[in-house]
Amino acid sequence: MFEIFASTPENLNLADMGAFARRVEAMGYDGLFVSDAIHDGLLLACQALSATSKLKVGTSVLIVFPRSPMNVALAAWDLQKMSGGRFELGMGTQIKQNIEDRYSARWLPPAAGMREYVGALRAIFHAFRTGERLEYIGEHYKFTRLQPFFNPGPIDAPDVPLMLGAVGPKMLELVGKTADGIHTHPTNTSVRYLKEVILPQIAVGTAQRDPGRAKPFISASQFVATGPDDATVAAERERFRDMLAFLFSTPAYWASLELFGWQHVGEQLLALTREGRWKDMPGVFTDEVLDTFLVSGRYDQLPEQLAARFGGLVDRITLTVPTDPANDAAAAEAIKAIRAAT
Repeated sequence: MFEIFASTPENLNLADMGAFARRVEAMGYDGLFVSDAIHDGLLLACQALSATSKLKVGTSVLIVFPRSPMNVALAAWDLQKMSGGRFELGMGTQIKQNIEDRYSARWLPPAAGMREYVGALRAIFHAFRTGERLEYIGEHYKFTRLQPFFNPGPIDAPDVPLMLGAVGPKMLELVGKTADGIHTHPTNTSVRYLKEVILPQIAVGTAQRDPGRAKPFISASQFVATGPDDATVAAERERFRDMLAFLFSTPAYWASLELFGWQHVGEQLLALTREGRWKDMPGVFTDEVLDTFLVSGRYDQLPEQLAARFGGLVDRITLTVPTDPANDAAAAEAIKAIRAAT
């Protein structure tokens, strides 16, 4: 049976997060992913956890290289304590230009930097829980000082699950080696890419994993165009066509296109961005390409479609929250039906 998570619109602000999270919990979602783009992901997670009592809340994904692992560990530890164990820390690297030019922060080799970041967090969590000396020394991070005054101490909750956003082979292997799970990217969540690239590459890392650590779970960040009627579904399809066309204009996401022999689509989209022809981009994204990366169907059609596409492949899927709250009851019934079908 899938876990079913909602995700927040990237422009959802702190003042509106609590009401949104309560709405998601009332519809029966298992959890909620908050973004870290326009607003701070840790603050959004805090607000969502404070407003709910059962809902899991995770960052998808927190951009970590501009943040010290100690700062992130303290925030995550507090969120895990206050929520009774409902917080998940999803982490990502972003691209070099954003790290250096948007954050004015240090860029690290993605896989090597993230490997040490995860190691540092686990070492810090261990020191928090046990009071033992903190000593983590890597090439990029060094933590050897944590006086008792600064140690928050143990919590009555498990350690924070560490999830990684991963696209390339080195990051996928890292998921298998050390992470608690993966957030796929909407551009690489097709069934074929999952079967031929993601799962085999994670398996390479899993073969080198600490045998005492549970197998990483797969959280599929799947775009779903849905609603109570065909007209709503059609409108949602066009919204996601725009979004996917924008995403696939970035060469870093072309691996999925290349797998299907569609690299020319990415090249055309990139050329249009350089010419400033943003409105022409969706026209390049044909229905054949769209349907490879998008699930489309009314609420009553979703259980069969999602079970057929992802059954046995993933542990968790995302499902769009209705734009109109009047459709919340129908979405809640769909969530129940999806669970029954999977």
